[in-house]
Amino acid sequence: MTSMEDRQEAERLFQEAYEHQRAGRLEEAIRSYRRSIDLHPTAEARTFLGWTYSFLGRLDEAIAECRKAIEIDPTFGNPYNDIGAYLIELGRLDEAIPWLEKAIEAPRYDPRQFPHFNLARIYLHRYEYEKALPHLEKAVEIEPGYTLAHRELRKLLARLN
Repeated sequence: MTSMEDRQEAERLFQEAYEHQRAGRLEEAIRSYRRSIDLHPTAEARTFLGWTYSFLGRLDEAIAECRKAIEIDPTFGNPYNDIGAYLIELGRLDEAIPWLEKAIEAPRYDPRQFPHFNLARIYLHRYEYEKALPHLEKAVEIEPGYTLAHRELRKLLARLN
């Protein structure tokens, strides 16, 4: 059990890490995320550490951090989507699908447009347009300003007509 002071310091370090990450100081971000996790591990810190690893092309480490995030909080949707996205990057499309489906169903997850879009990417790659279409439509419904999803939806509708 961590103390309130440890939790507060962990949160401060998480914010510091995020600022490093946004500024492109990825090694500093990794150090701060790790220090935060050492004090008080959270699903968010593990997921964001994984995200940082992904920026460095360290996808296996990114996936491992997301798995640890899920162990901490299986209701948090971000690591499921992230694992799916990393597996897509690795060309492991079949493995990505169940992770993305879990992201869609996760109770604690706001940007649900991303797993829908990622599933659509897989189905488009496989020329399974009928499977891609509802996911693109859902991504646009969830986030009307999602330009990339709109563009892919228009392209797909043009192919289907």
